[in-house]
Amino acid sequence: MPNPHCPDWATALLNGFSQIFLQRHPLCGLLCLLAILLGAPALFAGALLGGVAGLLTAQRRGYPKADRQAGLFSYNGILLGLLLGLTLPGSILLPPLVIAGGGLGAMLTQQWLKRTRSPRSLPAYTAPFVGLGWLLLAFATPSASPPPAALSLPNLLAAPLNGLAQVMLLDGPWAGALIALGLLLANRRAAGWALFGSVAGLGFALLHPDHAAALSGLAGYNPALVALALSPQHRRPWLPLAGILLAILLTPGFGALGLAPLTAPFILACWLVQASRRTWHQACLDAAPCALRGNHPRLR
Repeated sequence: MPNPHCPDWATALLNGFSQIFLQRHPLCGLLCLLAILLGAPALFAGALLGGVAGLLTAQRRGYPKADRQAGLFSYNGILLGLLLGLTLPGSILLPPLVIAGGGLGAMLTQQWLKRTRSPRSLPAYTAPFVGLGWLLLAFATPSASPPPAALSLPNLLAAPLNGLAQVMLLDGPWAGALIALGLLLANRRAAGWALFGSVAGLGFALLHPDHAAALSGLAGYNPALVALALSPQHRRPWLPLAGILLAILLTPGFGALGLAPLTAPFILACWLVQASRRTWHQACLDAAPCALRGNHPRLR
């Protein structure tokens, strides 16, 4: 529903920030925006510019208004703006690259949406961000590894919130706390699953002697995103659990290939779980006797 107190463009942009966490909730988006402003103010302009570039591209090219208002053409641009702000701080190339990335991200999203309107199709998630991000990172200087952190109780308690913050390439539990509050306002169940996914990633990472990735949240953000994406399956809790495990197992493979994981483990884990579920469902339908299939409403 339109918000009489908020212009359409502002609602669409705030929804774009919340869509990073697979929500459509302007207040959640506002808290995500505040998390960037407070956690990494140097990245704020790039994130905002990327989101606006995606939204304006969608508007100028006449993409469906419902999708624009849902924030579907903004969130990849926001993430690209954050990534470019980290890799090219202060560069004169930063604004044009962010604008180009936000616009191209919107166009890739629209092409995906045009071809995947069927309920059986796989969602794009953050695939445009990952593809364009890998292309940009190929020409960027590698970033430094996170500084070592002591394995202490305060750091352990902060780590799940760090995992939520790392979804937007932010550091610090306060940014994660704002994001968790936004998720709580948007969907309490989703907030619980996101924190569970981040904790699961933390637990697996603590099995390794190097705790830097675990405590900084780098091991938790992909499992948190998978949990958010698959948690709407109310009666199938094994789906997000399987997705979380897959994301954890897939993440080291990207490093072995020389690729920054970004959100690729989240996307691949969700696609594998969803494709496997649909294949299994179709196999059950094919194996069901014809008479039973005709009489049972769920097998028709």
